[in-house]
Amino acid sequence: MGTITRPLQRTTQLKQSEVEPKWHLVDGTDQVVGRLASQIAVVLMGKHKPTYTPHVDTGDFVVVTNVEKVRFTGRKWEQKSYAWYTGYPQQRTISAEDRLARRPELILKEAVRRMLPKNKLATKMLAKLKLYVGPDHPHQAQQPEVLDPSTVR
Repeated sequence: MGTITRPLQRTTQLKQSEVEPKWHLVDGTDQVVGRLASQIAVVLMGKHKPTYTPHVDTGDFVVVTNVEKVRFTGRKWEQKSYAWYTGYPQQRTISAEDRLARRPELILKEAVRRMLPKNKLATKMLAKLKLYVGPDHPHQAQQPEVLDPSTVR
């Protein structure tokens, strides 16, 4: 009996200098916040690429327009609240309805931030997320491709 030789399969480990990020455009109109945020987080981390490397920021830029038109399911607009610590002996809270009226981009930004890894690389990934109220954005020069969030896995 002879030995069987198989070709070696190599695992790709990218370096930061080898990464070429793309730009994607997402319309937030009538998108559910949690589902949209999880799909955006996958693109920001780079898990949608076959060359995903955990310790390198391999993700792409994501531009989201119409963030004021995202929606929650159920009664989350009334029941959901956002809390933060001010430095004084109490927390400040705000309901999701009030957050939508004042700063609607923070609803999606917080949802995406919480779905990213909890490390220093997450800050760089979150900086690649560009959120805009309304249909206009200043990133025409980067020629963003329209991304259907339902196709990202």
